[in-house]
Amino acid sequence: MDGNPRGRRAALKQSTVATKDDYLVDFLVDMGVVNQNDLGPVRTEADSTGQGVVDLLLARNLIKPADVTRAKAAQFGAEVVSLGDMRLSDDVISAIPRHIAKRYKVVPLFRNNGSITVALNDPADLDTIDSLHHLLNQEIEVRVATEDDIDQAINKYYGSSDDSVGKMIQEITEGEVDIGLVGANLKEADDGSVVDADAPIIKLVNTLIVEAFKARASDIHLEPLEKRFRVRYRIDGMLHEIKSPPKRLQASIISRIKIQSNMSIAEKRIPQDGRIQMAVVGKTIDLRVSCLPTTHGESIVMRILDKEGLKLGLPELGFFTDDQQTFERLIGLPDGILLVTGPTGSGKTTTLYAVLNYINRPDRKIITVEDPVEYVLSGINQVHVNETVGLTFAAALRSILRQAPNVIMVGEIRDLETATIAINASLTGHLVFSTLHTNDAPSAVTRLIDIGVKPFLVASSTRALMAQRLVRRVCRRCGAPYQPTEAEMRSLRVDPADLAKATFQKGKGCPDCKSTGYRGRFGIFEIFVIDDEARKLIYDKVSATVLRARAREMGMRTLREDGTRKVLAGLTSPEEVIRATISDIE
Repeated sequence: MDGNPRGRRAALKQSTVATKDDYLVDFLVDMGVVNQNDLGPVRTEADSTGQGVVDLLLARNLIKPADVTRAKAAQFGAEVVSLGDMRLSDDVISAIPRHIAKRYKVVPLFRNNGSITVALNDPADLDTIDSLHHLLNQEIEVRVATEDDIDQAINKYYGSSDDSVGKMIQEITEGEVDIGLVGANLKEADDGSVVDADAPIIKLVNTLIVEAFKARASDIHLEPLEKRFRVRYRIDGMLHEIKSPPKRLQASIISRIKIQSNMSIAEKRIPQDGRIQMAVVGKTIDLRVSCLPTTHGESIVMRILDKEGLKLGLPELGFFTDDQQTFERLIGLPDGILLVTGPTGSGKTTTLYAVLNYINRPDRKIITVEDPVEYVLSGINQVHVNETVGLTFAAALRSILRQAPNVIMVGEIRDLETATIAINASLTGHLVFSTLHTNDAPSAVTRLIDIGVKPFLVASSTRALMAQRLVRRVCRRCGAPYQPTEAEMRSLRVDPADLAKATFQKGKGCPDCKSTGYRGRFGIFEIFVIDDEARKLIYDKVSATVLRARAREMGMRTLREDGTRKVLAGLTSPEEVIRATISDIE
């Protein structure tokens, strides 16, 4: 055995690992992360099984990966960095090619004359440091980060797959694409073919859309800033910046998107709107495209409209059983108006589409007036508002009433004429759904009266008002028991009687949720059913505060109270509900 070189190298390696483990364990003890009582049994098991002490401590959850990272840094006097809190420029990222960063698991942080500062997980890995020195011909300075931080940073700045945005950008940048040629030739030929010089930009735009869809993004934001062209995805209501193309590709990318969405590429002075339809991973998706001239170029926002969202039932929207029963009763009424309120992005349109799907039957005629029509619904007549030719909400509604519908959905009540026609329709045997922009349910009454609707019309036509917000759902994969702070408990006003059966949850962060701790969203609701006493108050033009007090007496749960119920059920976190709602006024 002693004469076997391979055996000697293996024994030497095992000895080196053991020595390094001993040093790390000493630092962990000095840091107070692990105590001697826990360490004794782990050392015994490590000796008998041949496993590393640190590995066993991690496996038993006696320490965290972040503790090991801090210990490694302390051992070599290196600084620990949090890559998630840093924003690295394209110039710094380009200092280390993608294949080297992925192979050696390093992320460039700073670039100085003759040296590069990198983040890696193990400062004792001299082989990696030497290899980087020779490959880059630069002096290497070291910072320490966790493995998860490094993996996420590499995926963010270099791309997570061979067909990622980062890969496309690198190929175009290294290929030195002729920007003038790309801008001139951004047109498909009559036979549908594409000029070869345009292929990289076309591929990049398609990849941006595909990656956004895979990441469950609702919007893609392409924003021209002074010195860079920023790309962000909105995922579960939050914006996440991704690897952005060089500023020099800005004009070509915007032109390509404008052509796809049938906008004029010659017009750059006024806003334009368009649509794109394309197949992504076996599904057909629509993109609603908005182009807005800004100081540093045209800003593009693409709203991804996935028809799968239309299949949501009422439980998937976030209703608990009691609220769902109330809501089902309301949408089954033969006439009246039901308003859904909330700010932009609160899920009002999704709720109304889910309602239309729920009540869509062969014996009912349903007509919608929308601006724009976001989803095409089977079996439902949908009218797209076009103000340039005089087809306004009000004009469409007047014509719709001659079509003898049972149910009408008005995308939004914006003015007195639209509100009056919608309310009159609800008084003549039609069930009307619409939306308003108000902060809570009772305020919708005040809003209608403010725009000029007579109080007696509001009182006699309105069946119910529902306010809603969207909150993020705790990731099912990494969600774990969690104890809220006293401040959170005070803000939520949790009844002490409910604490015994509460299951507070909070996501730790995992690849499935991209380390956010959340995956998906659902609604929290405030349903105000109008009864005779409430109608009298509306007729008397009382304030929203008085109307809200009456609604509370009737048993209406506020948005925060409904959110608190869902926090207690472990569906979302206290900070999400506090962020999305205002404190209840008693």
